[in-house]
Amino acid sequence: MPDTPPATLQRPPEPVRGDPPAPRRAAWVRPVLLPVAVAVAIGAIFISVYLSAFHAPAARDLPVAVVGTAADAASVAERLPGHSPDSFLLEAVPDRESARAAVEHGEAFAAYVPGHGTAELLFAGAHGPAVNTLLTGSFEEAARAGGERLTTVDIVPASPEDTRGLVVFYTTFGLVLAGYLFGIMTFQLGPGLTLPRRLASLAAFGGAGGLAVASVVSAFDVLPAPFPGVAGLVALVATAVGAFTMLLVRSLGVLGSSAAAVLFMTLGNASSGGSLPAEFLPGWLAPLSAALPVGVGVRAVNGLAYFHGDGVLGGIAVLTAWTAAGAGGLFLLERARRRRA
Repeated sequence: MPDTPPATLQRPPEPVRGDPPAPRRAAWVRPVLLPVAVAVAIGAIFISVYLSAFHAPAARDLPVAVVGTAADAASVAERLPGHSPDSFLLEAVPDRESARAAVEHGEAFAAYVPGHGTAELLFAGAHGPAVNTLLTGSFEEAARAGGERLTTVDIVPASPEDTRGLVVFYTTFGLVLAGYLFGIMTFQLGPGLTLPRRLASLAAFGGAGGLAVASVVSAFDVLPAPFPGVAGLVALVATAVGAFTMLLVRSLGVLGSSAAAVLFMTLGNASSGGSLPAEFLPGWLAPLSAALPVGVGVRAVNGLAYFHGDGVLGGIAVLTAWTAAGAGGLFLLERARRRRA
């Protein structure tokens, strides 16, 4: 039998040298185009919201007390400037003491007290220069139309160190920004952190942030509010924003940080009342001032400092609800993930 020739070993074919194969379309379209779309959308939303809110701000139904009867209040309303018929909501009160109390407790922005030849306007300078300018100018004209001379009295002045009326906004918004960053960073730096430890980190952030902000405010002596109250309210704002940002990032991934930016940094900032009260905002934006953590926190801190606690209890309730929603949502997501596993 003839010998069988040994099998020859076949070399694998040489790879063709040249450019690497082009990746599939789906592999590059998303990382290239999605950041462009998201960033442009956020920018467009930011500009649209701020132009809508502040390109020509006008007051709407700004509450003002008028000493006298309902007929007296209607008479004053008729004498207000024609360009602002809907700017004020006048309400009759029986006497000057009631009018003053309404201003001091944040129930009215000003009080108009008619007199014999001289009328008086009681206002709260703590509402900021834009509000005060509108009030004094409008009611000077109303008094002049009624044959009276107007005297103005600032019964709730802003801190002398707060000449632009922005301290309350910056006190609150600083930890809104920090809470947003915390909600993102906790997943970037600790992706495998257990939920109890993540929530403990959130509580530590809120407490430390509240104490830090209250310490800075106290050092500059710019806000006539008690240290524990400022620290507690700011801590609640921080944990509310941080908890809900965590929930958005955990449920939506990278898009969650964009959603949180629109919700808290754009809509929240614009509706906060930091530069202008909610009564100056467009009708579609004003309700957010009483719902989003920024506006709720600004009103609570402002009330604590100047208006006998106006908005503090409501603010605590709303901020606690935001924190509970964020933490509860994280708990449900974690439980669902364990069930799937």
